[in-house]
Amino acid sequence: MANKANSIKSSFWENLHYYYVVPLIFLSFKQVYVLISSIHSADYDNLLIEADRFLLGTDPTVFLFQYANPILTEILQITYGTFFFLPIILGVEFHLKKDFQKFNYVIFSVVLGFFLSYIGYFFLPAVGPRFTLHDFDLTNIELPGLWLTNFLREVVNSGESIPSGTLNPIEVVQRDVFPSGHTQMTLIVMYLAVKFNSRNKWFFLIDGSLLIIATVYLRYHYFVDLIGGFVFMILTLILGKRIFNWWQKKLKKPLIII
Repeated sequence: MANKANSIKSSFWENLHYYYVVPLIFLSFKQVYVLISSIHSADYDNLLIEADRFLLGTDPTVFLFQYANPILTEILQITYGTFFFLPIILGVEFHLKKDFQKFNYVIFSVVLGFFLSYIGYFFLPAVGPRFTLHDFDLTNIELPGLWLTNFLREVVNSGESIPSGTLNPIEVVQRDVFPSGHTQMTLIVMYLAVKFNSRNKWFFLIDGSLLIIATVYLRYHYFVDLIGGFVFMILTLILGKRIFNWWQKKLKKPLIII
């Protein structure tokens, strides 16, 4: 595809070359469950629950329920739904500026981050507190929103292989809890937006902060998953810079400096 984009000089092939990773990441994510189920016969939510109780003395999703209200739920469900768009928005900004070094670095960091998080899922597959500490079937009743919450929640569930009407959803839902990929990838986008002085950096910082809160409030993650997401973010940035600059040297191109 890279050769095609370089030889034909077509905007179609060029954009396809740059953005084919978007569906690739999602399709790879969908395959993770199949591979995990062939390796692990059990989930490890109990370990994550005990870690939360050790660190905080309580179950965060249960504790936060006392503060739940439809307005807050609506806001956090909307911000949670922006997750996949954040790296795209950041990448497109630098693409439009024709700052291809930053653009390529954003794409590389995002792809590396996603695949590192998938490795984490293999070591500690888990389904999350919406299944273990709460009744999944009562989510819309216990955490109602206003207008968009139920629709956005259904979109998330469908992406997790549990669309409405799925029988025994805990058996087929993606095992994608630890580390929190939402936390990891959002922190990466926030970091790069600030480092590269993105014109949208305040949007990324505000939306990203709410998104990370939403991961626990909306019962998708345990608190310890967020810690894991932070650690994987640091790992991604360290490895990403070294690998990217190693490849830049081979191509005799300028190194990224952040």
